[in-house]
Amino acid sequence: MTKESGILKIVKEDILRILRERKGELSLESIKAEVKVSPPFASKAIKALEEKNLIQVVEKIVRLTKNGQDEAKDIVKKHLSLENYFKKTRSEREAHKMTDILEHYVSMEVINNIKKISTFKKEGIPLTKLELNKKGIITDIIFSDYGLFERIVSMGIFLGEKIIVMYEIPDGIVVNVGGKKFALGKDIAKEIEVLG
Repeated sequence: MTKESGILKIVKEDILRILRERKGELSLESIKAEVKVSPPFASKAIKALEEKNLIQVVEKIVRLTKNGQDEAKDIVKKHLSLENYFKKTRSEREAHKMTDILEHYVSMEVINNIKKISTFKKEGIPLTKLELNKKGIITDIIFSDYGLFERIVSMGIFLGEKIIVMYEIPDGIVVNVGGKKFALGKDIAKEIEVLG
């Protein structure tokens, strides 16, 4: 996925979520103000949603179609699941911010894993403590730097995802997540918690 198409996907999902939260209808101006991208880029996202029959724009009012309502419902469900999970360990503001970043990268399978994790009484351990070649599930990423959190998430390292520590390297480890290998410094790896 190219960077622009990734950003376009995020903006389209945000528009659908915002419309669902606002009962399916909002002015074009309000949407453009809320998505926080340039007006031409917001217009591009709106046009793409119209072409997929997810929204209709009539007299500068944007409305969800039936298909749009279904898709927006799934986006909101994913958003709420993540936000509720984060609220257990973070402030409401932090939970919302982390959810806004993560929600665009995870599948419903990952959401279901997160729901399962929520039922466990055990606390996660730092990734640096996971045995070599043992599969774990990521239970938390505790960075306070949202930029670093977003970079890690965009690599495919996020809550509910399975991870294996393959081997150690000087001052770090090599992990496998979703069939991809990554080298992580120990300072980063210790901020990722897992259930083994």
